[in-house]
Amino acid sequence: MRSQVEGSQAVARAVTLCRPQVVAAYPISPQTHIVESLSDRVRTGELADCEYLLVESEFGAMSACIGASAAGVRSYTATSSQGLLFMAEALFNASGLGLPVVMTVANRAIGAPINIWNDHSDTMAMRDCGWVQLFAESNQRAVDLHLQAFRLAESLSVPVMVCMDGFVLTHAVEEVDLPTQDEVDAFLPRFLPQQQLDPEEPVTIGAMVGPEAFTEVKYLMHAKQLAALDEIPVIAAEFRSRFGRDSGGLVRPYRLEDAETVVVALGSVLGTIEDVVDEMRELGVAIGALGITCFRPWPAAEVRDALHRAARVVVVERAFAVGAGGIVGQNVRDATRGLPLVVHDVVAGLGGRAVTRASLHRLLEDVVADRLDPARLHFLDLDIALVERELTRARGGRRPGPHAESMLREIGTVASGAYD
Repeated sequence: MRSQVEGSQAVARAVTLCRPQVVAAYPISPQTHIVESLSDRVRTGELADCEYLLVESEFGAMSACIGASAAGVRSYTATSSQGLLFMAEALFNASGLGLPVVMTVANRAIGAPINIWNDHSDTMAMRDCGWVQLFAESNQRAVDLHLQAFRLAESLSVPVMVCMDGFVLTHAVEEVDLPTQDEVDAFLPRFLPQQQLDPEEPVTIGAMVGPEAFTEVKYLMHAKQLAALDEIPVIAAEFRSRFGRDSGGLVRPYRLEDAETVVVALGSVLGTIEDVVDEMRELGVAIGALGITCFRPWPAAEVRDALHRAARVVVVERAFAVGAGGIVGQNVRDATRGLPLVVHDVVAGLGGRAVTRASLHRLLEDVVADRLDPARLHFLDLDIALVERELTRARGGRRPGPHAESMLREIGTVASGAYD
């Protein structure tokens, strides 16, 4: 059924249709509307046979999900930003134990300084914790990916996070096609855990493993991730046949058939990128886009196949490795090693800065004209003059305090308090 609905409410409805038996919740913007809505649905009985746990922290939320999943019930939570980092130890525990927890991450910047707006710094910081990471570029795909995430998690007994851009998607109201309960029940079977604690046969999980077997444990985690590369397209194909929508999968090509320049990105920025691709196509530029839906496990073969005809690739990413460079860009380089193409890393949209069509046009015109140095990490719309003035102050031996506060004073903006 199609309806105009806020992204968070649409996700809460999708999760409800998946019939979780435990929802562990701790509020943090911008995911709070999701768990608030789920609380109402449990209270009213719309989400029946579900225990809603309001815990004391994000670490507690993931710990509760670990316990519930180990006991054999379908478990779900949601978080964002510092909340995801507060879960870090428990995230590794969930993946190390092979527990099929599903979690929504409303992507948000990491402080300090405090910033509650969108970028991908949170999930990129946790990219190697053993969770499958699926990125939604629209609210419709966020809904669809949650249905597929539960199916994938329980098929392979792996934890899955569905990443959706905070505020940009979570708080946007747009038309979403929500399936019926019968449709979801037909697609997502009753949860049959591959492992389950049994009081009649007590065991210890997460026990000490020494050097004699730890490497093998980690190898098996890696093997499950690789198995997800095969399982995700199968689940996406079944979803398409049942619901008539092409959602999910590993990557999503856009106008790549003869593209000499390809823009690679994750999340909601793909909508703007595709608009720019269409506009540049009208001007005769052979350009396309590649959306990465599955970032972990990394679909190297599919990325290589999609890019093998390109002469140049521009990776637009909303996070980066401080002191090193692009994160997604390095993965693209690894996937395309040996191919005769140039990869440019461009960091954009940090802390919620708008990624505009005008800025993308200027960037891509420079790339097509070979005016962009591929050896450098580029920052879209960086105010380099402001940065240089701050560096000059710091080199002058003065004590300007934290860079953020100094630059805010210079541009006439007062730092404001914010809440998590």
